Amino acid sequence: MPIVVGQDTAKTRKTLTVGDKSIAYYSIPAAEAAGLGEFSKLPAALKVVLENMLRFEDGKTVSVDDIKAFAEWGAKGGKNPREIAYRPARVLMQDFTGVPAVVDLAAMRDGIKALGGDAKKINPLVPVDLVIDHSVMIDEFGNPRAFQMNVDREYERNMERYQFLKWGQTAFENFRVVPPGTGICHQVNLEYLAQTVWTDKDQDGTEVAYPDTLVGTDSHTTMVNGAAVLGWGVGGIEAEAAMLGQPISMLIPEVVGFKLTGAMVEGTTGTDLVLKVVEMLRAHGVVGKFVEFYGPGLDNLPLAQRATIANMAPEYGATCGFFPIDAETLRYLEQTGRDKDRIALVEAYAKENGFWRGEDYDPVYTSTLELDMGDIVPAISGPKRPQDYLALSTAAPAFAKTVAEMRGIDISAEAQEMADEGPAPVLAKSPLKSASVDGEDYELKDGSVVIASITSCTNTSNPYVLIGAGLVAKKAHEMGLNRKPWVKTSLAPGSQVVTEYLDAAGLTEHLDAVGFNLVGYGCTTCIGNSGPLQPEISKAINDNDLIATSVLSGNRNFEGRISPDVRANYLASPPLVVAYALAGDMNIDIANDPIAQTPEGKDVYLKDIWPTDAEIAELVEKVVTREAFQSKYADVFKGDEKWQAVEVSGAETYDWPASSTYIQNPPYFQGMGAEPGSVNDITGAKVLAILGDMITTDHISPAGSFKDTTPAGKYLIERQVPVREFNSYGSRRGNHEVMMRGTFANIRIKNEMLDGVEGGYTLSPTGEQTSIYDASMEYQEAGIPLVVVGGEQYGAGSSRDWAAKGTNLLGVKAVIAESFERIHRSNLVGMGVIPFEFTGGDTRKTLGLKGDETVDIEGLGDVKPLQEVPATITMGDGSKKEITLKCRIDTAIEKEYIEHGGVLHYVLRDLAKS
Repeated sequence: MPIVVGQDTAKTRKTLTVGDKSIAYYSIPAAEAAGLGEFSKLPAALKVVLENMLRFEDGKTVSVDDIKAFAEWGAKGGKNPREIAYRPARVLMQDFTGVPAVVDLAAMRDGIKALGGDAKKINPLVPVDLVIDHSVMIDEFGNPRAFQMNVDREYERNMERYQFLKWGQTAFENFRVVPPGTGICHQVNLEYLAQTVWTDKDQDGTEVAYPDTLVGTDSHTTMVNGAAVLGWGVGGIEAEAAMLGQPISMLIPEVVGFKLTGAMVEGTTGTDLVLKVVEMLRAHGVVGKFVEFYGPGLDNLPLAQRATIANMAPEYGATCGFFPIDAETLRYLEQTGRDKDRIALVEAYAKENGFWRGEDYDPVYTSTLELDMGDIVPAISGPKRPQDYLALSTAAPAFAKTVAEMRGIDISAEAQEMADEGPAPVLAKSPLKSASVDGEDYELKDGSVVIASITSCTNTSNPYVLIGAGLVAKKAHEMGLNRKPWVKTSLAPGSQVVTEYLDAAGLTEHLDAVGFNLVGYGCTTCIGNSGPLQPEISKAINDNDLIATSVLSGNRNFEGRISPDVRANYLASPPLVVAYALAGDMNIDIANDPIAQTPEGKDVYLKDIWPTDAEIAELVEKVVTREAFQSKYADVFKGDEKWQAVEVSGAETYDWPASSTYIQNPPYFQGMGAEPGSVNDITGAKVLAILGDMITTDHISPAGSFKDTTPAGKYLIERQVPVREFNSYGSRRGNHEVMMRGTFANIRIKNEMLDGVEGGYTLSPTGEQTSIYDASMEYQEAGIPLVVVGGEQYGAGSSRDWAAKGTNLLGVKAVIAESFERIHRSNLVGMGVIPFEFTGGDTRKTLGLKGDETVDIEGLGDVKPLQEVPATITMGDGSKKEITLKCRIDTAIEKEYIEHGGVLHYVLRDLAKS
């Protein structure tokens, strides 16, 4: 389908000749020559957005003033928060977020027919790729059968979902599905789908070159910024609107410059670097901002390492972490099998249009910070936030402090002594618990590592750390070492290319020997699909309240995410994951003390099994080849025999199976009228939950397993689904009945309305403790609106739209917090829920909120973007507090979304009218 460019762009449209071909493009230097402003000192990341304005400038959606605003941005020191309409080139989805997005599109086809429109109008207008990567669970591990058995089980669990996605592939144009067992969406995107410079024909049939851009229904879409492809995560709601031709409304962002100098020293990894970057940028404050990496250090940073840093942008809170095009970008495109003509176009376009990072690259930034990579030391992060950085040498004493804090023991005085005396003072006051395991000859204790997983897009795209892990396994195996018997080990690469080069390097056999057998190609442990622990181990942990730990090479370690049996989770490089599997204990000072003993009783230290940088580089150069990438991606959409055997109908609307517990027609568009409503004041609202700081979307809408005693579990039991077939919340996202019951149902969420209670509970209208879902149903039946109160960084983490959808379906009209993370705030608006922020130093604590209050918010009928509005809180004793809230409807178009009941309602009515 051709791109539709603007009609007023003749002055900036030029022709570029590459080899013997000519191609049109929109020139930033030509915009300067036309008098639109000075753009040469803009960061490359912002130039990508500027080019988008040039290409789509039509005098209406995008105006000349929008373009001039970028020149003002530079003149004002990197600030000019003008609202603009941005159109990404494509959309990327994975199955956890993609299934509900396709469910919404299918429901919109029904909805548009009900409004008298054409179902075919509900169709992606830009290319959409969905990669099935979130569904494989680690049921089997540590043996050669693990991969095939996990794949078989994946199809057994998810056939309804896969049939639905295959229907979508036949029903919608511009929609492709990468089958299960291929890889993780971000790695497939980085290694194959992304082109850095995209091409397409416009409405006149002329081929146009422009920056490759995208949004994705996964927060780690940012990974591809490592290859100079501007992309970030959005909720499925926003992605669906983008698919259907709706521009993304955004403010011109601030851009923080992160200068890298020096080079990594012997014994450190890209993971160690990114964990330090996360800590620094969280402290700097980059929520809602672009981060661009620059400086001479980039000359020493391979693209795979850049992609690791870009991947974790959600963890440091930025919209994206961008690396400009340079010689390393071209080298990577060549290595990963991109077409030679495309690589030549990338170089010519970047140099012609001002995107190239040369020696003189020195743009204007909103603010800057700097890191000498020579200062990086081995590190991990935990126990529950990616920014909880720990130099490896401090990890063991820090864990002792964690145990005390989790047990509610005050160790403030002893904690001060830890730096000099180690963990002993803390352990004296908070000793470790231990317990035997039925049928085994070992004990577990606080700190036992029960999960060690090489997993996630973050690190398994990086051959330097994967080869490094393989070499650690090789040296350990040759010394006669093995994983500790209580450690559940797994290797889940992000693409099949990883297996290819590990095999070629002769490392697979050694990884297998120490328990890191291939378990699948997908997100696995990082998304919470770690699978069950051995029942006896699980029982010992839970019966004795042990603080078990996990170590994974992922990007998320939020509470309750990795496993219901694990309370402390640590992010680490793949080589360190192997080392911790050998040690089996977080209490060991793995940097200095012996981590294991050989069969002969000789102590083995980390330095004894750690490979040199030269060893790693030699193998990477030898086995990571262009031919490997071309071979593994030759039939990327074909799938295995199981995928090819999935049969579907080719109907333009979906025949919703009434008995399905995976796919149900959502209620959003049922009975929807042709005209929107208005933004109404919130009157007489009760409080559903009072939540603390850093409440993540995992807390709001967990992705992992759930029990039969939960509202979601009871729903499935009532429909004769056995517990063994529950699967996960993530896999059930196509069924709103399950998902609304799972909203605010994380096992570690704490509602401050209750004293010391964990899990999805609140008070009913009569004051009794009950599940949040059941209380919501009572309130809705009585016609009483609800609000949720939160602290700082509300909605951090994953992009999942169900955190907003579930909030909406529970009858919540507003969320009042101290601050919001970018994606979740946007998702709330997209679902018709209004976000508000406290002002004037007010917080849930200063106001003394208990949950028995009534909330009234006025002035919403004619509210302007970011306007402050009055609110009245009537306390439980009848007294009143008048406060001011900042309405986080940030743009004019967002107000329209709220009036329509959500962005999809807005788009549906618009398409029906046209």
